[in-house]
Formats: sequence, C-alpha cells, structure tokens
Amino acid sequence: MGLHFSDLEYTQRMDRLTARLREEKLDAILLFAQESMYWLTGYDTFGYCFFQTLVVKADGTKVLLTRSADLRQARHTSNIWVDRANADPSADLKELLNELDLLGCRIGVEYDTHGMTGRTAHLLDRQLMNFCEIIDASLLVSQLRLIKSEAEIAFATEAARLADLALDEAIRLTKAGTSEADILAAMQGAVFAGGGDYPANEFIIGSGRDALLCRYKAGRRTLEAQDQLTLEWAGVAAHYHAAMMRTIIVGTPEPRHIEFFEACREAIEAIELVLRPGNTFGTVFDVHARIMDERGLARHRLNACGYSLGARFSPSWMEHQMFHAGNPQPIEPGMTLFVHMIIMDSESGAAMTLGQTYLTTDEAPKPLSRHPLTLLTA
Repeated sequence: MGLHFSDLEYTQRMDRLTARLREEKLDAILLFAQESMYWLTGYDTFGYCFFQTLVVKADGTKVLLTRSADLRQARHTSNIWVDRANADPSADLKELLNELDLLGCRIGVEYDTHGMTGRTAHLLDRQLMNFCEIIDASLLVSQLRLIKSEAEIAFATEAARLADLALDEAIRLTKAGTSEADILAAMQGAVFAGGGDYPANEFIIGSGRDALLCRYKAGRRTLEAQDQLTLEWAGVAAHYHAAMMRTIIVGTPEPRHIEFFEACREAIEAIELVLRPGNTFGTVFDVHARIMDERGLARHRLNACGYSLGARFSPSWMEHQMFHAGNPQPIEPGMTLFVHMIIMDSESGAAMTLGQTYLTTDEAPKPLSRHPLTLLTA
C-alpha cells in the first residue's frame, strides 16, 4: 500500500497532534475516525465499519488495534482483536492501554465519527469507567486537518480537475431522451478514468420532481423535452474531495429557474468577497441568508450553504465545519471549502443549485473549477 505523502509530512502532522495533546493536557487520544488515521499515518481501509482504534500518546507512541483482516493494511505497530462469539474488543483495548501505562490518565476519544457506533461507545465507556478520565476529543484532529499543506492542496486541485471532467460528461449527455443512468455512469467513469477514487458518498442525481431532492436515491429516470436535472458530485484524488453542484435545464428555462439562478450566482459572488481571512464561517452563511431573504426566498433556502472538504471516507465527504448561522470558525488561508446554493420550491416544482470548491488564500479565494458560474441548459 503506497503512501501518498512524504515521511516529513507525516512527521509534521504527528508533531502537530502531540503538541495539541499537550496543550489540552491529554496523555493520549483514541482515534476512531478513519480519516484521522489516514491523515496521521497513511493507513487506508474501510475496516472502520468494525471496531478499530489508533492509540496515540502525547510522547508520539502509536499503536493500532484492529481486526486480522486489516493487518496487512497497517504499516505501523498494530495489535489484533479476534473475531469470536460475544467478542468485546474494548476489553482488548483496555489491556493495551494498561500496557501503555495509561492507567489513571486523561485520554481523549473521537466519539463524533462514523467509526464509532453506539455499541462501541457503550462498550468503551463501560470498560474505561474506572480506568482513566475520558475526554470527548471528537474535533481535535478535525481542527488540525482544516488547513491543508501544499501536498494536500495538490490532491484537492487534482480532485477539482476530475470534478470538471465529470461535469463535461454531464453537459455532453444531458438532453431529452437520455437516462439518468447514462449520465451518472459517465460522470463517475470520468473520475475513475482520470485516476481518481470512489467518493465518500454517492453522487446526487435527480430530475423532474426529484431534482428537488438533496440526497441520493435509488431508481433512474429518462429526461423529457422540458426538464430539470440536479447534480452534486465530487472529484476524488487520494481520498481528497472537490465537490460541485449544478442544476441543468432541459428545454426552455422557466422564469422561476432564471430568478433562482440569479439569486444563486449573486450569493456566491458576494460570498467570494468574504471567503477570506478576517471573517468566519458564520459570516459566509449570513451573506447567503441575507441575499436569499431579500429576494423573498427564505422559505426555499437551506440553513447551511457549504462546508470544509478534505480526505474523507464513507458515508460522507463533509468535514465537521459548516457554513451555518453563528459558526465562529475563522477562515484561514489553506482551507478547501465547498460553497453551494440550493433553492427548492416545492410549490412550483422548480429547483436550482450552484456550487464549487474554493481554496482560501491570504486574499481572494481561488475557485478550483475551470467551469464558469453560468446557467446550464440543454
């Protein structure tokens, strides 16, 4: 399993993590988020659907506890828990922590992750109740990952190139008589053919009434002479994502479509003026909400308008930090942020979306897509 970054990059990440552990007065942290393990060590697996954790001590010691099936994926020191009836790997973890001399210590735990099921949390809390002091450290590594290194930015840029190729295919194929299946296959195929990876969640595709859905659903439809097609997808390189969103109009755009598109474009262009250091994620949302509300679209907009992106694993390519009301997270250079406008009018049945990924800088943000923010028609 090839590593995607240099030894120096991994060393710097470990140094940042151990420094933060000392700042938080934590003796160790239990990483259950697969993206945290990947970011820190390059360990790449979907085995996090089972119990596994990477123990990292403040002195830099790290030990992975996982199943035997993932042993060959692990390139660092690892322990194995054995599949068996009524297996309780948290007991193996407690024994490991004892061997690492962590009895009575302060230990952080990543609870807010898809690698931590309710059952896992229950077993863990029960085992460690009288063993150590447990601290919820769900966002500790997530915060460290917000600002990307130059090497990470290179992968995000490549992911955006692949996302553009996928949109090229969608534009080429979208017309009356085309099946959503053909469009979806071509978009995902463009990412694979370009050397990319599976996305951390499914591409969203929906036409007609289903263009108002903001989630993937099963079932395919054939486009009609007058139609609307909503797409949300991401290019992916080494698990780094660059997302995009568009609604393509088949036939003649309705006045409502044009009204919605103009609102989307105005909001994104206004956000580009504040998507820079000195503002917060909450500031971005406030701009979005103000423009939509001034246009009388408050009932049709969402309560968030984007989020941070990075290396992510199923079932979501979203990082924790979102553009929503009151979010104090500062915008800093080196972030990869997906800005999306979503307007869904259930009364008229009209949908409109517009979105792309940006790289923040010391000044104006840099769009990573080569596609302009124009209304797409077929």
